[in-house]
Amino acid sequence: MSTAPESTAAPSKSLQAFKDCWGCRAVSGGGLILSAAYVFHAARNVMKKGAPTSMGTVAQLTFAASLAAWGVVVITDPVGKSHRKTP
Repeated sequence: MSTAPESTAAPSKSLQAFKDCWGCRAVSGGGLILSAAYVFHAARNVMKKGAPTSMGTVAQLTFAASLAAWGVVVITDPVGKSHRKTP
């Protein structure tokens, strides 16, 4: 019986740089929020024209809400703040 060596690989440099860079998080999170606003606006235009609400419109609204939530999570970075970073 052999035991496999434990992998203690450090996170990649690009992933770590993304978490440390406030500007990167703001641009990507802001882009997701603006994308959510665009999708929401497109769905609202269909509803404003008096068309009956279809499953496609509901799916667009749900997708817009999930994009906005994802953008907020990227900006706030709750995982990086949950534990102290060691130097």
